Amino acid sequence: MALSIGIVGLPNVGKSTLFNALTDASVLAANYPFATIEPNTGVVPVPDARLAKLSEMYANAPVKPATVTFVDIAGLVAGASHGEGLGNQFLSHIRSCNAICQVVRAFTDNNVQRASSSDPKSDIEVINTELIIADLQTVERRLPQLAKEAKADPKLKPTLTLVEKLKAGLDAGQLAGQLFTSDELAEVSDLQLLTAKPFVICFNLDESQLADKKLQADLAALVTPCPSIFLSAKLEDELKSLDANDARELLASYGAKTSGLEQLVKASYQALGLQSFLTAGEKEVRAWTIKRGSTAPQAAGAIHGDFERGFIAAEVISYDDLIAAGSLAAAKATGKLRLEGKNYIMQEGDVVEFKFNVSK
Repeated sequence: MALSIGIVGLPNVGKSTLFNALTDASVLAANYPFATIEPNTGVVPVPDARLAKLSEMYANAPVKPATVTFVDIAGLVAGASHGEGLGNQFLSHIRSCNAICQVVRAFTDNNVQRASSSDPKSDIEVINTELIIADLQTVERRLPQLAKEAKADPKLKPTLTLVEKLKAGLDAGQLAGQLFTSDELAEVSDLQLLTAKPFVICFNLDESQLADKKLQADLAALVTPCPSIFLSAKLEDELKSLDANDARELLASYGAKTSGLEQLVKASYQALGLQSFLTAGEKEVRAWTIKRGSTAPQAAGAIHGDFERGFIAAEVISYDDLIAAGSLAAAKATGKLRLEGKNYIMQEGDVVEFKFNVSK
């Protein structure tokens, strides 16, 4: 499945610097508001060390990782929901993304002016408030018509009750994604609520703060239950010019274990309820992205619709078991390779070959 993450934030929080680092792009990252006007897009391979290992096992087969699309969206300011700054553009561009990565400034730099806010907590509140106001406008436009429709069709009364509950929650400053269950959100999906989108909060730190676990715990407490990550956009920008070993050494020297890209992809998968499965052979080793809880036929459908329609069975082995065995033949000999049917729930890191018959 395609994965699109909108990178948002107030002006001058390091948003475009981070986008450049993640995508190896050359987007203007300037010390003034609205350097980004039209959204910039970059498609990036999802880091997955398992693919290289499997490639070695299959005669150095070509590797095709899953991908994620990052969208660098114009900086938001207070009043965006009423058209301030580039507000209307910001809000329209964010609707098309699967998830929101909010970049929050936690670094100190007197040479980079601060816009609209003075601290991380306020930054988060400004963006949340603007998204809530935008959703309230949507709900308030929909409610009168829905109330009229519910009078004529009693079956719509539960939906009306749900939207009224939504309005009350938004009025109280709650995000729809934290107010409703996934089933309830599906009921109001036609509203295209901004606050229903999964959030990942990215705190942009000074390099010296990367090893400060107390600071990071204090910042994370501001955004519970959203996943949060901690990186230095400035350092990430330096990493893109280094080879893998040098990049790891530089990260380690600042007390960081993984790159910002790895952190963001992992947190986004968590927020969106996604996982990966793998296919492997001498023609290609590839990662696929699916929803957690997907059945084997649904996973087959991620490769091709005919695979799901004609699904017969799936030969499944965990990545760890396959690597430990050293080859598929050895894994089969030890009983680690399993034949699973239509009700099998896919697990993270399953290596799969699907059996299907498209003539069914």
